[in-house]
Amino acid sequence: MFVLFLFACSPGALAQEQKKSAPGLASIRQYISAGWDNLTRSMTDCASVVDPKMKVNPVIYLPAGFAAPVAVEKLHTACNVDIEHLPKPIHQLGEIDTNTIHPHGLLYLENKYVVPGGRFNEMYGWDSYFIILGLLRDGRTDLARGMVENFFFEIENYGALLNANRTYYLTRSQPPFLSSMVLAVYDAEKHAGHADPAWLARAYSYLEKDYSMWTRDPHLAGATSLARYYDFGEGPPAEGLQDEGGFYRKVVSYFMVHPDQADHYLVEQDLVHPDLVKQDIAKQERGQSAAALGSSYGITVCDISTTMAHPECEPKHVVRLSADYYKGDRSMRESGFDISFRFGAYGSATHHYAPVCLNSLLYKTETDMDQISVSVGKASEAKTWRARAEARKGRMQQYLWDGDHGFFFDYDFTSGRKSSYRYLTTYYPLWAGLATPEQAAAVVKNLPVFEQPGGLAMSPENSGAQWDYPYGWAPVELLAIQGLRRYGYNSEADRLSYKFLSTVIENFQRDGTIREKYNVVTRSSESQVTVGYQENVVGFGWTNGAFLELLHALPKDKAESLAP
Repeated sequence: MFVLFLFACSPGALAQEQKKSAPGLASIRQYISAGWDNLTRSMTDCASVVDPKMKVNPVIYLPAGFAAPVAVEKLHTACNVDIEHLPKPIHQLGEIDTNTIHPHGLLYLENKYVVPGGRFNEMYGWDSYFIILGLLRDGRTDLARGMVENFFFEIENYGALLNANRTYYLTRSQPPFLSSMVLAVYDAEKHAGHADPAWLARAYSYLEKDYSMWTRDPHLAGATSLARYYDFGEGPPAEGLQDEGGFYRKVVSYFMVHPDQADHYLVEQDLVHPDLVKQDIAKQERGQSAAALGSSYGITVCDISTTMAHPECEPKHVVRLSADYYKGDRSMRESGFDISFRFGAYGSATHHYAPVCLNSLLYKTETDMDQISVSVGKASEAKTWRARAEARKGRMQQYLWDGDHGFFFDYDFTSGRKSSYRYLTTYYPLWAGLATPEQAAAVVKNLPVFEQPGGLAMSPENSGAQWDYPYGWAPVELLAIQGLRRYGYNSEADRLSYKFLSTVIENFQRDGTIREKYNVVTRSSESQVTVGYQENVVGFGWTNGAFLELLHALPKDKAESLAP
């Protein structure tokens, strides 16, 4: 009966009912409005503990020493959920080896929260910023504020704002949008006549701690003083092994066929001594646990048989993916762009780059903290935040800006070279306000690199991965378009908003759902991903939020013309 209830309330079923009764834009607005409730989870709800990514009995983990609330204790009986405590207090990421947590489970949060949908049945880091924007646009301020409070709880009890509230995410964060979330909620309450400066002052210390994680090792990108993505875990992540069947086998196969991109990511295992590998590059892996080393894969090279004769084959070789590959894979997941080939094949070198997106977000955090410090009576600290922002801006101009091509590129600090991978994050500096007018103009001239019939593609590179061509993603569409508006390119912003919004609407009319991504070349929600995750999840929290924001900013006549 529990499964039937979830199906009956699914976004698709709900949307089909709404579609019959609501004309024009009203039906999609109703879908989004109802979706906030359908996607809301809490620690009083059996639906919250279900994890489609893991085949384990549900467990809720509380912080060490944290008294179990009555509502959580009730879940033990009502939902057959085990209640456990983490083995020790956590002050920052990296203090706990998630390979030692058996089974994995849901991390307790105090307030209700909105999940993305489908296999993502927990509160995610950067998803939540776009969800919160949508909640505020729909007047759901209390729910939005509660989600920000949950991030405060994570920072205080789990060491950081997490990728999401599952135990296997205790090794990494996600792109830092927390200051933007705080100001969005504060400004919405202020606009409604309920400004809460005490809450903003309380937020300040959590923002400081969240920021500090990105500005110290190991999140520093070499000698650039910029930041990088970095997951503290080792080996394949648990959810990657259970939920992404055959993924790492495909990675090995790709590197075998493309040895020019394999670098040191494949290491050969000694068949006589299986716990050892032959290359010196893999010495660091000796002594690691089997979980950290990952699986082994057999490679056999044979002649192509053209007759009935048995083909000749070379002796079998056994290989593993290296520790450095897994570090890059995990760090790619922290970036949120999983998967793109932007940081090497399968994101394998993510932790070797100072990314445009991350450093733009940290610049935005620094300018936000300048503003907040004045508002909460810490004016003496505002100067420090301004100096940090100016220093980061200068380093980004030095390392990330390519004036010859008119792009902000990621910087490989291990080789000392800018990437040449054209990516939609080149518009993040416009959104954050750090680009000069001349840089903004140059970046805008490159819109044709990304612009398609249905909006902006993430890149012109057809890698087969979902975060590359031909896919467009609502959150980055929104940031790019808001960046254009910030620098006065409103006609371009209107055109792109209309393209993407109409794509979402047309697909909603066909199947009554909103998806996590869209093929902006064919203007469809059909997903033909060949590298990595293939599902196009229904829900979908951040698309809902970005849709409302884009629609709100569109001139009235253009918005009305969207209605069929």
